Amino acid sequence: MRVFLTGGTGYLGSAVLDRLVAEGHQVTALIRDQGKAEAVRARGAVPVLGDLADADAVHRLADAADGVIHLAAPGDDSSARIDDAAATHILAALKGTDRPYVHTSGLWVHGSGAAITESTPMNPPRLTAWRVPIVERVLSTPGVRGAVVAPAVVYGRGGGLLNLVASGPRTQGDAPALTMIGHGEQHWGTVHVDDLAALYVRALESAPAGSYFIGASGVNPTVREITEAVSRAIGLSGRVAPEPVARTLERLGLLGEALLLDQQAGGDAARRILGWTPEQPTILEDLVANRLAATS
Repeated sequence: MRVFLTGGTGYLGSAVLDRLVAEGHQVTALIRDQGKAEAVRARGAVPVLGDLADADAVHRLADAADGVIHLAAPGDDSSARIDDAAATHILAALKGTDRPYVHTSGLWVHGSGAAITESTPMNPPRLTAWRVPIVERVLSTPGVRGAVVAPAVVYGRGGGLLNLVASGPRTQGDAPALTMIGHGEQHWGTVHVDDLAALYVRALESAPAGSYFIGASGVNPTVREITEAVSRAIGLSGRVAPEPVARTLERLGLLGEALLLDQQAGGDAARRILGWTPEQPTILEDLVANRLAATS
């Protein structure tokens, strides 16, 4: 399949690109930095210099593809506008073709919940509230085999939010402790980046139109458990300290609001519909192996 991929040089995008190439797909990756072109070629894809805000380029590349995976996100105040525009141009190019389009959301849009499934109502924090109407449009556009993947907290390959945890404040004294995000009793849904990449490729290849998948391994440790494992990985012997919620919000802003959500999810729809099975080490097992960019 000829696949148009956005975000192919990012943390998740690199894993998805590798998986696509490994399974024989021909990948065209939109890149913003010409300096990354050789790295993309080395991974087996064709780089195209451009920007998600370039309507003509996005439409043209989507129109020329057999399917599209959209992963790119600026991660700043322009995220809502850019993501909406990209989805609009991709859907316009694919409408009426029944070609697949896999769009990215996130588990955070469901808010807190002890058993979040694909049917759990959306109750997003302010950081990701803009995702909801775009998701609804992707799932309902006629003539497009639209699917949405909503990843949990992604880890593995030394990347992801674990590095934010690792770079958190330390307490003072001879035996410093790593500060947790909040009180630490909230759960995070988790998924290994390589398992998540496999889910994206399966969704591209076979997801029915209107499919919505939570990308979660079913392993939902508490932030305390995660931070203790990170603490051991960075040489603090598992020592951790809670942080008042108000201080977390002051330190991390809207991101802190999202990270304070208490979420547990299993990703059952992907297992049932796509036959997806997470195979990589759990987040705590991965940390035992000291796989953190901050410690390498």
